[in-house]
Amino acid sequence: MIILVMNAGSSSLKYQLYNMEEESVLATGRVERIGMDASILVHEPAGKQEVNEVSEILDHVTAVRKLIEILTHKEYGVLASIKEINAVGHRVVHGGESFKQSTLVTDDVKKEIRRLFDLAPLHNPPAMMGIAAVEYNLPEVPQVVVFDTAFHQSMPQESFLYPIPMVLYRRHKIRRYGFHGTSHDYVSKQAAITLGKPLESLKLVTCHIGNGASCAAIMNGKSFDTSMGLTPLEGLMMGTRSGDLDPAIVPFTMNKEELTLNEVNSMLNKHSGLQAISGIGSDMREIVEAMDAGDKQAKLAFDMYTYRLRKYIGAYAAGMNGLDAIVFTAGVGENSVAVRKAVCENLTFFGIELDEARNEVRSKEARFISTDDSRVKALVVPTNEELLIARDTYQLVQEER
Repeated sequence: MIILVMNAGSSSLKYQLYNMEEESVLATGRVERIGMDASILVHEPAGKQEVNEVSEILDHVTAVRKLIEILTHKEYGVLASIKEINAVGHRVVHGGESFKQSTLVTDDVKKEIRRLFDLAPLHNPPAMMGIAAVEYNLPEVPQVVVFDTAFHQSMPQESFLYPIPMVLYRRHKIRRYGFHGTSHDYVSKQAAITLGKPLESLKLVTCHIGNGASCAAIMNGKSFDTSMGLTPLEGLMMGTRSGDLDPAIVPFTMNKEELTLNEVNSMLNKHSGLQAISGIGSDMREIVEAMDAGDKQAKLAFDMYTYRLRKYIGAYAAGMNGLDAIVFTAGVGENSVAVRKAVCENLTFFGIELDEARNEVRSKEARFISTDDSRVKALVVPTNEELLIARDTYQLVQEER
């Protein structure tokens, strides 16, 4: 079965094409600057040279048509015909309380995703444009939606409710939803394989740390708690997001600096985190390089970042009454030797023993970075959200047949 995985943004469209018999990637690519005169299509077919095209792509319907054209192109395509595409899987950020798992696209599903626009105004509308574009270009092909929030719907009330008037939850569903669910789901399953134990028997803390970052407490294969909340702003210190702070800071700062709601929202989401403290930027590689060169602000940003990460790991170990392993993933988690070292070397009371030689090695496969004798294991597991979306799509379409 051939499955196309799509992730639609307001002016972009990322894709991967899978042959699910071998779970192999046939092609990957992206369309950027949708709606502009000089839109860019980058196509990377397996075993062939990368293709770059610049043209006018005014909407997502046109973007999907261009995508189909290049996938079936005689020279650098990977399909003989459009009919070889058996299903399309979409990443959708917010499923609210309505979707606890991936689901086939129906009129009712589309209606509910639209109803949830208020919870994810920057992400859900583009996802719907992607679904509509596929319907227009591939009307007979089944589609599946995979939600970032669905994995975290297993959280108990004590984890997802906020200590505010319950009427706000009943009326507006203000609660913790969590994000990066597809990543946390994928890496927890891969970690269990690497550990050689049933996922249902494990207590894990998975750390998806990139420019956006979140931790999840995964107990018996299900999300027990996660650091992001109603929005992706809560939780860990991130590249440009503040993460946790005293809520009173918002009205206080608005009053003192005469900021509008939009301005303070932009400050917390786009001008805080590593970027704000370091004065350098949001890229952890640049932070570490500056820190090693003696930059005090970079060192402060690094220390704040890793300290807050350790706090969440400790809290989740307490919440689950135990811990079998810590899992690092995403851009920083997979690549920053310094971050992993700073975290693990300050959690030795858990029984974590870092193997520095293992920690230095970069790999595309899951690997241990703790010693063989470490009571609590530390692993690096490269995430693959697109593959999880493809797997869910494959399973649902197979069940429907």
